[in-house]
Amino acid sequence: MPGGRLTRHERRQIAQGLGEGLAYAEIARRLERPTSTITREVMRNGGAGGYRPELAQLATERRAHRGRRAAPVPAGGGDVAAVRVYEEMFAANFMGTGMPAMTSRVLACLALAEDGGFTAAELAARLGVSAASVSKAVTLLEGQSQLRREKAPGRRERYVVDDDVWYQAMMASARSIAALTGIAREGAGALGEGAAAARLARVARFLAVVSSGIERAAEEARELLHDDTTG
Repeated sequence: MPGGRLTRHERRQIAQGLGEGLAYAEIARRLERPTSTITREVMRNGGAGGYRPELAQLATERRAHRGRRAAPVPAGGGDVAAVRVYEEMFAANFMGTGMPAMTSRVLACLALAEDGGFTAAELAARLGVSAASVSKAVTLLEGQSQLRREKAPGRRERYVVDDDVWYQAMMASARSIAALTGIAREGAGALGEGAAAARLARVARFLAVVSSGIERAAEEARELLHDDTTG
């Protein structure tokens, strides 16, 4: 069984397997790799629907370079390497929702910080990116109410993600679907009484139910985010 890092050729084979609809286990079998290796590779690089072999190769090379100088992960006793892998998988899931890659990485980094926050300089050092990249991601997240600012020592600001980020994320999703509902309704009205208009009307009804369902469920479950009991 081959060991070490995945090669560029193997990553192309993974993309081909995903395109064919193969399960991770089958792709792993063909490459003679552990299934966990394939799962981790795909999840940290955009998920099954967004995996691109060349981008995955480039990301791996960047991580290897960044790993030699990045600051330790501030985790509560967790294994640094394991936390890094999980953080990348976590960010990949945000990317899977359509969130930009850098914004996803910043959100994952903040969400997994032991006390929930970093300064811009700490984020840039942690992620191995420029301050401008961090600033753009932070602006987007703040606009979506997914982080808040607080004063740090000196004249700096600290960006914080608290438990309510999950509630805010669900509400943002509900708003996005609600906006799409309105667009579908407008389309149905503009198209008149044909088959396309009827189809858009059905889509609008479906999206309206989904949007209100997400919003209602998020409101009902919000208190769980502030429940300190475990289990």
